[in-house]
Amino acid sequence: MSKFTKKKGGELPAVNTASLPDIVFMLLFFFMVATVMRDDTLMIENKLPNADQVEKLEKKDLVMYIYAGKPSQNYKTKYGTEARIQLNDKFAEVGEIAAFISAERASKREELVPFLTTSLKVDKEANMGLVGDIKQELRKVNALKISYAAIKGDVSKN
Repeated sequence: MSKFTKKKGGELPAVNTASLPDIVFMLLFFFMVATVMRDDTLMIENKLPNADQVEKLEKKDLVMYIYAGKPSQNYKTKYGTEARIQLNDKFAEVGEIAAFISAERASKREELVPFLTTSLKVDKEANMGLVGDIKQELRKVNALKISYAAIKGDVSKN
């Protein structure tokens, strides 16, 4: 006369999935917090000029940035005080712009290439000869859609 009887079928019980959504959302939240959206590290002084008619670029993922200006305090001893060009996170020469544009075009989908815009973020103290050289290189690679970055403000303060 035993009170306890063995189960006839030795099957394993089903896995409880009630806490699975909690775990998924916890992981999603962790990766959202831990991910860093990286911008370029500016190695130049970049005081943008003032403009009174400014428009925002709508699709920033279709913009290639070219920075120009004097090297910042950390880089003056190594690169001097003349205005330089910065592409992504390194200083570059004018001749390297074509390779930069080609690499940026190759990284985008084929149907988005005609919509790519080149944004020039040029220091207001930079030499216009450097800007002219940049524009000549952009013409050579047929990157004719150019945007100049500026700060909204009084033009007379330039």
